[in-house]
Amino acid sequence: MPEDQNIEWKENWRDDYLKWICGFANAQGGRIFIGLDDSGNVVGVSDYARLLEDIPNKILQTLGILADVDLHEVSGRYYIEIIVAPSSVPINYRGEYHYRCGSTKQVLKGNALNEFLLQKNGLKWDGLIADSFSIDDLDRESFDIFRREALRCRRISEEDVTMSHAQILDQLGLISGGKLKNAAVLLFHRKPEKLITGCCVKIGRFTNESELLYHDVVSGSLFLIADRVIDLLYAKYLTASISYERDVRVERYPYPRPAIREAVLNAIVHCYWCDNVPIQIRVDDSSLSISNSCILPLGWTLETLTNRHRSKPFNPCIANAFFRAGYIESRGRGIARLYRYCSQYGVPAPQYELLGEDLTVVFSSAQHRDASGGETDASLSNISAAELSAVEMKLVAEIQQNNKISQTALAEKLQISRRTVQRLKKQLISKGMLLDSMKKEWIFLFNPEISAECVREKE
Repeated sequence: MPEDQNIEWKENWRDDYLKWICGFANAQGGRIFIGLDDSGNVVGVSDYARLLEDIPNKILQTLGILADVDLHEVSGRYYIEIIVAPSSVPINYRGEYHYRCGSTKQVLKGNALNEFLLQKNGLKWDGLIADSFSIDDLDRESFDIFRREALRCRRISEEDVTMSHAQILDQLGLISGGKLKNAAVLLFHRKPEKLITGCCVKIGRFTNESELLYHDVVSGSLFLIADRVIDLLYAKYLTASISYERDVRVERYPYPRPAIREAVLNAIVHCYWCDNVPIQIRVDDSSLSISNSCILPLGWTLETLTNRHRSKPFNPCIANAFFRAGYIESRGRGIARLYRYCSQYGVPAPQYELLGEDLTVVFSSAQHRDASGGETDASLSNISAAELSAVEMKLVAEIQQNNKISQTALAEKLQISRRTVQRLKKQLISKGMLLDSMKKEWIFLFNPEISAECVREKE
């Protein structure tokens, strides 16, 4: 029974541990054991009789909650178990709001505290009432975009296209008591800056030495922004390489458009807009980064976000509207799709960075410097013959058929040992061809178009 999200061990009681009880009550609940050492061994407490009386009273007087306090005995040694139930209302310890996250305790402050207090009261910022706005203030073009996209993806019927603006808002849950919610203003108002001054997207083109060459600010409703940002990036900020296949001109941009679109939409939908900081997109010769204000769900880490997780939108009203318009899915698979798009396109998987309340996703170009300073393209057409051995190519070919195949199954198919599969995996990771991921799937950082002829040539 190790320490985790719901269990804490303490050798002796100190009144300071009321903070831990506060943290458990604000999170999922939990248990504190008094009389156990850091390894979970029972060392016992001698003053258990007094503690059985003092602890429940201190919890009630300081935190205003009830907790079960039980006495246990092992080999003549007594220890105390404090059982804390999750609270439906926020609990503070002398003005501080503590929260249990993993096996640690955090003090909530700033935006994280505001979001926690809203959540405990069953509210989200985008669902609060925007008193100064009415339906007549909203933008017709934004409603037209919603109707067009929702009809195109068949998430509304042709009959529903004729609904009035008020009916659409009601269907999307953006009206309460006849008043607009904050999400309605951001989604459909021509100038949502009247509510949130930072509701826009700033795009800048830089040299690799960080000198700004030119920039744009994309403003308007979130539907207008989503409709324009991607087109602007690919029309003005990204340069396609030109090649010819059978006399047909082929343009290849440095990043797959579906992946960039997914990342931009994620930033718009999950941005902590009331922080008043615009989404910022930076483009230079070798990378593209997208940054937005972000508060992860309580208890989440960057690893939680980038691995498989359930859908838990920060702005549920905005997310629902974008889902109904067909811009996003609703199962928390956006980042997984983003990785897949990059893998299929033959570019490195993007990297996520979290600094305070700023979340940044960084895309790197497939063009990168090799050891001699020259440029190489991370695609199989250039590297397969030179970089992959015959057995590596066979392994890649099997993974192409099933990217969730286990190492044991690969060993059986290739008639090699599982240890050899592990060694080949490490080789592909070290070559920058395979993502070193905790996911239960294989993600390539190049375009693995393997043919039987190529395998035979290597043999």
